[in-house]
Amino acid sequence: MGNLSVIEAYLDATPRTGARAVPAGPFTLFVGQGPWSYYARPRLGLGEPITALDVQVLEARCREEHVPLSIEWVQETTPSLAAAARAAGLTVAFRPLMALDLGPEPAAGEGMETASVARILQPGEASAAAARAVADLGFGDPGTAIGPAGAREREILATAMEPGLLLHMHQRAVAGHRVTAAAMDDTGIVAVGVHQPVGETTEIVGVATLPAARRRGLAAAVTRALLGHARATGVRTAILSADSDDVARIYERVGFRRVGTSCEAGPAVAS
Repeated sequence: MGNLSVIEAYLDATPRTGARAVPAGPFTLFVGQGPWSYYARPRLGLGEPITALDVQVLEARCREEHVPLSIEWVQETTPSLAAAARAAGLTVAFRPLMALDLGPEPAAGEGMETASVARILQPGEASAAAARAVADLGFGDPGTAIGPAGAREREILATAMEPGLLLHMHQRAVAGHRVTAAAMDDTGIVAVGVHQPVGETTEIVGVATLPAARRRGLAAAVTRALLGHARATGVRTAILSADSDDVARIYERVGFRRVGTSCEAGPAVAS
């Protein structure tokens, strides 16, 4: 489980579906061609250590491309980068990198409790704005504790959603680069998640629950729906980066195991 060379190949390939790849020393800088920013990654197959000077060169290239400086990598593959990023004045975050091998058939009982709770949204569904609103509210109130934001806040945010963002997400869904699952109750969508397939590998991203609806197993239900879709469409490996050890334990319940450390670096946020 969790062959890091397979994971690295996927992590190099997936941003290319929505960004332009720009060489920047030992990095590849992915410059977004839509409404959101991407990041830089160590060049695939890089064998030499990365230095603080390399990070400074990347920062200059980001300024030339008018994109924010952000770096993502796998610590076990590029162990020199954390120290180099810190030496260049960046803040580094570490998260559990998790993987799951998808067999041809689901494990016994998998998905049985999911069918009536979570389902895959089809491209063009009117609920796309509400799904994005749930993700924004969930990540805006991090953690697993029940919070105040609920259906009212979801509807307000969905109504104000930028049309260009919704169009971009729709185009990526139609192209097969973005698959969304949602869990619902009688108020509407209360949890969402996305998987992003490239070949036989996919990444689970953006799993979030409306804060007022937490502690009901909805994130797990959404994840199982995404895994079911991935398996049915030929994906053999699913990966994700958990936000914390507490979140990692939720994913362990649906079969994921830790295989490494996912890292992100960027400028420190002023207090």
